[in-house]
Amino acid sequence: MRRLISYAAFVCAVVMSAAAYGQAPPPGGAPLPSLQAPPPGAPLPPPPPPNAPAPQYPMAELERVVSPIALYPDPLLAQVLAAATYSQDIPAAAQWADQHHYLTGPALASAIQADQLPWDPSVQALLPFPSVLGMMATSMPWTQELGAAFLVQQQDVMNAVQAQRQRAAQFGYLQTNPQVVVTPGPYIEIRPVNPAYVVVPYYDPRIVYVAPAPGFRVVTAIRFGYGVTMGAAFAPWGWGYSHVDWGTRVVYINHDPWHRTWVNRATYVHPYAVQRVAPAAVVHHEEVHPAIQRSEQERAAEREGRKREEEHKREGEKARGRGGV
Repeated sequence: MRRLISYAAFVCAVVMSAAAYGQAPPPGGAPLPSLQAPPPGAPLPPPPPPNAPAPQYPMAELERVVSPIALYPDPLLAQVLAAATYSQDIPAAAQWADQHHYLTGPALASAIQADQLPWDPSVQALLPFPSVLGMMATSMPWTQELGAAFLVQQQDVMNAVQAQRQRAAQFGYLQTNPQVVVTPGPYIEIRPVNPAYVVVPYYDPRIVYVAPAPGFRVVTAIRFGYGVTMGAAFAPWGWGYSHVDWGTRVVYINHDPWHRTWVNRATYVHPYAVQRVAPAAVVHHEEVHPAIQRSEQERAAEREGRKREEEHKREGEKARGRGGV
C-alpha cells in the first residue's frame, strides 16, 4: 500500500503541456519508456507548432518526466537532456545508430562525419548509444516532454533529477559500484569510474524511487553492466567536456553552458568542434557504410548488462569457415 500511495503521488500531476501540444495529455503525462522498448518505427506525434506557448510543468510532473534518466552518469545525463531538445532528430538518428551499431570508437566517429549526418551535434553525440536513442525514439511523447521541460525550466529539471537521486540513494538503490562513483552531499553526483567509459544504467522508475518491499535486494534494482568507450575521437561532440554544475544547476556541453531555451530554440547554435552539415547537402550524398540492424538478442544484451556480441560478425566468421566470401 505504501508503494502504491508513493507512486500515485509521484505521477499525480497531469495538467502541463496540453496547451503546447493542442491536446490533453494521457493520465500521468506521456507513458514512460519501457525497458523492453521495440526497435524504432512507431508512429510519432506531431511536434508542437513554432508559435506554441511554453509549457509549464509542476515539480511532481518534472520528477516523473526525468525518472528514466535521473540515475544516468552526469556526462550521459547532460548529453541526453541536450539531445531531447532536438526531439525531431531522434527517430532518424536512432535508426542510423541501430543500423550501424557494429561501428565503434574512431571508426564510428569517422562514419558520422563521412556520412554527412544532418542532425544536431547534440543528437549525434548519442549515436554510440543505440539503446539510449532507441528508447527515446520509441517513446517520443515522453522525449518531447523531456525536451520541452529542459527548454523551459532547466533549473527545475535539474532540481527534479536531484530529488529522484536523493530518493534512490535514501532507499539504498543508488550506490557506488565498480562502474560509477556516487558522491553524496547536498548534491548527488554520478560519475564514471573511468571517465572514458560511460555506462548506461537500466532500472525501473516504478521501483527505485520508492521504499523497497521487505526482503527485496536493493542492489539488484539498477544494472550497470553495459557501457561504451568514449575516446578522443568523440571530443568534437563534447564527450570528455560535458558535465553538470550542480551548484548552479547548469548543464555544460563541450565546455560551454547549454543556453538553448524555448524562446531562442529556432536560432540558438551551441558551439561544437564538429562540422555541421546542412540537410540539403545530404540528399546527394551516398552512404558507404552498410545498414545492419541489431537483433533482439543484441538489444537484450545491452538491457541485461551483458557483453555485446555482434551477431553479424559471428555469422561472417561461420561463412568464411565454410569457404564463403
